[in-house]
Amino acid sequence: MAVPKRKTSKARRNTRRSAVSKLAMPAMSKCSNCGAIKAPHKVCKQCGFYNGVAVLKIEED
Repeated sequence: MAVPKRKTSKARRNTRRSAVSKLAMPAMSKCSNCGAIKAPHKVCKQCGFYNGVAVLKIEED
């Protein structure tokens, strides 16, 4: 059974834990049709366009 030879210091432990837990801001891009902010490579939820082509019919109330 593996047993550590030395105690891991709090600084080393916390450094290891903090490197993994940082969340990155998700990438966003502008819709080429309406200019709304959307996720890249996804259909725009505002107008239903993707790559200049109408993919979804969005009904306005």
